[in-house]
Amino acid sequence: MSKTKVLTIAVFALLLTNLGVLGFFFFSREHKPNERKMPREIIIEKLHFDENQIEKYDNVIKIHQKNIRSIDDSIRNTRNELYQLLNSETIDSHKRDSLYLKFSSFQKQIEDTHFNHFLEIKSLCKKEQLSDFKNLTEELSKIFNNRRKQKNE
Repeated sequence: MSKTKVLTIAVFALLLTNLGVLGFFFFSREHKPNERKMPREIIIEKLHFDENQIEKYDNVIKIHQKNIRSIDDSIRNTRNELYQLLNSETIDSHKRDSLYLKFSSFQKQIEDTHFNHFLEIKSLCKKEQLSDFKNLTEELSKIFNNRRKQKNE
């Protein structure tokens, strides 16, 4: 057999192997869910909300997001204030400590806002959905930790 014929067969074999590997990766990904569900969809699904509840829930979400955005803005402004202290010749430790206290206050506000948000979701539940809500509360930290991981990916 000539060198050209062996080389042609080798190139063809490598091409088929590459196509096979690419096909395997492409088709195996389709069987896995491409996107994880967002917390909204998970909550609607787990609580078996009807259309009326979903509409009310969407309004609750809008208010919650607005409140969290406002706190996030305050945190961002406070962070800017903190880092502006770096431009001083001497750092005012009282000012720095008061800014740290503001951060902790904002974190408390965030947690309180989240907690109240779920109280509102609970109030949307019908009597027969309360056991589903109880089950949901046991999964909340996992649901929202997964969401943070998604944002970081």
